[in-house]
Amino acid sequence: MPAKEFPQMLHNAAGVRELDRRAIEQAGIAGETLMIRAGEAAFRRLQEHWPDCRQPAIVCGAGNNGGDGYVVALLALRAGLQPQVYATLGPGELKGDARTMAERALDDGVPVTVLSQIRPDFSNHDLIVDGLLGTGLSGPVRAGQAVLIDTMNQSGLPLLALDIPSGLSADTGAASGAAVRADVTVTFVGMKRGLLTGAGPALCGQLYFEDLAIPAEIQQSLEADCQRVQLQDLPLLLPRRRRDAHKGDHGHVLVVGGNHGYAGAVMLAAEAAARSGAGLTSVATRPAHVSALISRRPEIMVRGIEQDSDLAPLLARASVVVCGPGLGQDVWGLALLRAVLASHLPLVLDADALNLISSHQLQWGSAAVLTPHPGEAARLLDGSTAEVQEDRFTAVRALAGRYQSTVLLKGPGTLIAGPSSGLALVQAGNPGMASGGMGDVLSGIIGALLAQGLAPFDAARFGALVHAMAADRAVLHQGERGLLATDLMPHVRRLLNGIINGIDG
Repeated sequence: MPAKEFPQMLHNAAGVRELDRRAIEQAGIAGETLMIRAGEAAFRRLQEHWPDCRQPAIVCGAGNNGGDGYVVALLALRAGLQPQVYATLGPGELKGDARTMAERALDDGVPVTVLSQIRPDFSNHDLIVDGLLGTGLSGPVRAGQAVLIDTMNQSGLPLLALDIPSGLSADTGAASGAAVRADVTVTFVGMKRGLLTGAGPALCGQLYFEDLAIPAEIQQSLEADCQRVQLQDLPLLLPRRRRDAHKGDHGHVLVVGGNHGYAGAVMLAAEAAARSGAGLTSVATRPAHVSALISRRPEIMVRGIEQDSDLAPLLARASVVVCGPGLGQDVWGLALLRAVLASHLPLVLDADALNLISSHQLQWGSAAVLTPHPGEAARLLDGSTAEVQEDRFTAVRALAGRYQSTVLLKGPGTLIAGPSSGLALVQAGNPGMASGGMGDVLSGIIGALLAQGLAPFDAARFGALVHAMAADRAVLHQGERGLLATDLMPHVRRLLNGIINGIDG
């Protein structure tokens, strides 16, 4: 059965509980029916991914997540498998629909072992279904639960998680203690935002969404403060070009950076801006780099800069400035950044520009997009990387508020927030992107979209999506290992043109 398309609206745990409540009270779907549908959807994925499974172990906790597990166990038994439930509470101690499903499974003959202080022995099983903890988790898991999670992870068996891997926060995407490392996760009712950012993508494995046949009007009735970015929305903001267009209609991006030894950074940003549709692209860099950059890409104008006053004529002609790639943190880099911040032009600030801003408490008065990775974000917030990753949603909002700018927080499940806008999440990208120069390409794409008239929030969210999707396309036939930033360029161009022209990019 094909996977349901992921919804655009993303919810925290409270939001998903509210959707569940509305489905029961407004749509008249019994809670028991929703639980059965969840178990059926999960069991279909079990059969699809592990058709030879014969002896699944189902770990059931005390809540509705455990109830889903009992449904899976019952379906497995009826399909001729030999399931074994390991429960943290006896069926008689459960409440509501979870108790109903547990008693139904017992009546049909599903064997249930109630765990006390023992580590379960999974050696006779060929799969583990994780129904231990659901979306109600707040803070680290308790000691006994942590032992059970570690036992599951160390079993060497494939893991199927119900709704969310136990130990992962549905609200933040953080795992502050032990957490299940699932091979497949099937989530229900509404898409939990924590599944898609931080530790979520790594812990979920292959992720599926099942709406459990809840009517669309119920799904759409609840506002969400975070939404997935969808490329089909871009043509509304970046339409087809007029047939009489000229280069002056599409903006002039100036890339500032490239200190000694870092010419490649500004080249990557500039080439990405040109390939993303900027009408004109210029580079301000160390004089020693000029000839190399021109020989690499003659369409880009390159000027050697000895001191910040040399920037004035370039700033006068630019419509957007990308500052930071290879900038360095010496006197030259700081002087150029100060000149850029005083220009009152729309800005994209990355890399060393962000480090200089945090260390010198610099300010600016124009629209800007900041693109920190978690370490840079921590410095901008005077905190630690761990604190940023503990709650990426709070961190990106705090950055947008403190700097009154659009902020793009990099990492799995990139987040974008503006000072007066909602939250956006990019569900694309792959581990091959963990290589030098990727951030420079991203900055160039965002700069080009700003130059073509997109607002900072839109330029950041669509720039991040195009960047990540280009990386996904670049690894399709050659794999993630060895992916280079320059490999993204043709895919960036195809994506932008393909979606705008209404064809498959």
